[in-house]
Amino acid sequence: MEQTFSVSDQWIHENNETVTKCQELDRDVTNRDHHLKLCSFQFHKLLRKIQGVPAHAEHTHLELAVVYNTCLCSAAQAQFSEAQLLLSQAADRVLQCKGANAQTADVCVQWKLLLQSTENTFWQPSVVHLLCVQWALWLATHQLKRIETLEEVFSSLREQLHDVFEDVGGSKSKEKPSKRPQLVAEPRRLVELLHICTVIIQSAEKIDEGRHSEALSALQAASTLPAHRALLAHTHLLSGFCLAHMKRPQMALQCYKKALETDSGSVCALYQSARVYRQLGHTQAEIQALRLLHSILMLPSATQSMLAHSHLLPPALLLSSQSVSSLLSVPSAFSVLHSLAFKCVLHGRVSEGVEHYLDLLALLHTDDHQEVQTHAETQPLPRLPELYLQAGAALLMAQRPADCDALCSEVLSTTLELLPERVLLAEPEEQSEVDGKRLAALLWAAAAYLLQGHCHSHLKEWKQAVTHYTRCINLLVKVRFKKTGLQPQIQSVDMDVKWGKDMNVLQRMKGLSLCWRGINFAQTAQLKEALRDLHLGLQLLPECTGAGLWCGEVLWRLDRKHEAAAFWEKTWNSMTQTLDENLPLYLLEPQSGPLLKSTDLHHRLQELGLPKSD
Repeated sequence: MEQTFSVSDQWIHENNETVTKCQELDRDVTNRDHHLKLCSFQFHKLLRKIQGVPAHAEHTHLELAVVYNTCLCSAAQAQFSEAQLLLSQAADRVLQCKGANAQTADVCVQWKLLLQSTENTFWQPSVVHLLCVQWALWLATHQLKRIETLEEVFSSLREQLHDVFEDVGGSKSKEKPSKRPQLVAEPRRLVELLHICTVIIQSAEKIDEGRHSEALSALQAASTLPAHRALLAHTHLLSGFCLAHMKRPQMALQCYKKALETDSGSVCALYQSARVYRQLGHTQAEIQALRLLHSILMLPSATQSMLAHSHLLPPALLLSSQSVSSLLSVPSAFSVLHSLAFKCVLHGRVSEGVEHYLDLLALLHTDDHQEVQTHAETQPLPRLPELYLQAGAALLMAQRPADCDALCSEVLSTTLELLPERVLLAEPEEQSEVDGKRLAALLWAAAAYLLQGHCHSHLKEWKQAVTHYTRCINLLVKVRFKKTGLQPQIQSVDMDVKWGKDMNVLQRMKGLSLCWRGINFAQTAQLKEALRDLHLGLQLLPECTGAGLWCGEVLWRLDRKHEAAAFWEKTWNSMTQTLDENLPLYLLEPQSGPLLKSTDLHHRLQELGLPKSD
């Protein structure tokens, strides 16, 4: 018997030494993986020693403690299959010691049998500790149905660990710590982590299924659980997500605010707040949220690092479901900066928007720009030529035509040599990737010419403007559409719905270039050419206000004054102030160049004896 105690003491000493090393992981996160592998190796080695002798009640408590430690170390390295095998083998050995029938293929039935056969025995605490590990493995491998099967058992674990186990086993609690096998993670703390992570995953699944009310109730209850503040922030965040989908945006914003108050690094809460502000039309609040979100995304994520290493099992390992990842994802710092730049330009903060665009282009040209992309990308960043064009349009709005022209020249230098003589597009389902790339290059080059035309128009260089608008049109008419069994066709308005976004861009660009070439023809007294282009442009783009007014102006100069008056009235009646945020900046109607004042036109109508339009 003395020899047996000596061996057991040695095994307990080895276990406790390894536990101490494992607990140092929190203090040395830089070498976490190396230390974790070393500790895992030591636990496996010790477990082989213990299991090298026949199963014996005297060793069972020690063996199960080592199994607990070994499984958690394996799980922490995402070696879930290995941990599950060790766990199942340990459960079988306990059942053999108890003489119970362990022959069942249903693992949930096996656990119920194991709990029943060890109830009120000295085995009970160790078996329940292993059940915590099983919960963690099922959670990490997304086996939610099995968790639901044992939901009542799991929900009572925290109470059992707190109230019952201190008295089970008699003198065990009076033993010196060195005589008891230590655990790498305190079971009650592990259960608290598993509980809140389970609620988060189950709620995310319900949100995906549209069961927002059910998810909201569970999340609100979970928000009071003892847990790391980042996990509590997740409960507030998902509650806000539910409320937003339940058409309660103000309450959703309150939840996002709670998430930020709980965890100031909750970038997803900022992102979702910006989305709600956009839905509510609170543009300035949206811009402020985007600015703050971008500044946080550009910093090392200290909060995320703290959460990742606050447990042996990182919460991210337990929350790896697709539903959670999707709901908690945010755009990259680049995408946020792009949205911020676009919003500022579109809503009157042009100078600020220009600076954001220039910062974005500078970042994209640095060698280490990938370092700031630390979060899941939820919206792809536009291609570089597209960003150049958007920045160019912003620069033109900021009265910087020379800088706009320089960016357009850069786009043309990289795209013109790629353009074919003609782009022949088949039906969308038959369109090849090469055709798509050719069309994109052609649209970029055409947009660059369009913007250069605007630049010259802004500078009152009418002939140069006409030249660039013509170049734009000449590129756009290269696109032909081939229907199966028919000859190639020139693009028409009714094709836009079928051919999608690119065709809408093509039509709008053609309309703008014709309208503004007509306006510039009018500046050089080429009135017939001006009227022709303005009519053609307005057929493609009837909402172009400037072209409508200039068409009336040309008619007036041609002494067709009543027709001019009718055109002006029609244009004023159709004027709208809505902004289409789905359009690229370079497809917006320019607000510089030769513009007509409505007050002057109204005076002309009065001269004709026509009433002033409202």
